[in-house]
Amino acid sequence: MRVLVIEDDPNLNRQLGSALDSAGYVVESAVDGEHGHFLGETADFDAVILDLGLPAMSGIDVLRKWRAAGRAMPVLILTARDLWSDKVAGIDAGADDYLAKPFHMAELLARVRALIRRSAGRADPVLVSGAIRFDTRSGTVLCGDAPVILTTFEQRLLQFLMHRTGQIVPRSEIIEHIYAQDFDRDSNTVEVFIRRLRLKLGADAIETVRGQGYRMPHGDSGGRDGARQAERGAIGHD
Repeated sequence: MRVLVIEDDPNLNRQLGSALDSAGYVVESAVDGEHGHFLGETADFDAVILDLGLPAMSGIDVLRKWRAAGRAMPVLILTARDLWSDKVAGIDAGADDYLAKPFHMAELLARVRALIRRSAGRADPVLVSGAIRFDTRSGTVLCGDAPVILTTFEQRLLQFLMHRTGQIVPRSEIIEHIYAQDFDRDSNTVEVFIRRLRLKLGADAIETVRGQGYRMPHGDSGGRDGARQAERGAIGHD
């Protein structure tokens, strides 16, 4: 999942990036409104953390321009001033949630998870596809009743696909949302991680839709083979 951070305080910007990276997100960042507006206008993000008090262009103006252009990604605004008028201005400009500084990083991460869930039409923090269950709060993955140990990139890919259970997800969209900007789009890394996930979760956990992309099924079939494998013990690292 890909998150854009627009915050002019360099220390807080780094802290946010580090916390989001540790939580399994791909992070892009900007320290002024103009650059942040450009990133949000030209690339797709699963969520945006937007400070209101930005140089070059205010957070409110950034948000208004995005919404006027039809950019619908969920936005969490940050403000150093705990004033109701700032919150109202942000919500009226198109924000989905707000958080006043100072804040606890755990709360911010919880709000980001909630924004991403809601944007995907989900209320439950536990994603389900067949026998596979992914708890987005803890990063825990179960196949049947047994835990499955995944690498960071495997978790990113699985979470992205499970947020779109039942939908065909093109390879290009996967690359856009789970890899950094400098990722080699001609590499076969996506296919490699798909194969690894199938080994751990079952061959039928992720469908290949020829010429279109990948899909995780709604039904009970997804992960059945992996569940049988998991009954013999936790599935480990590669």
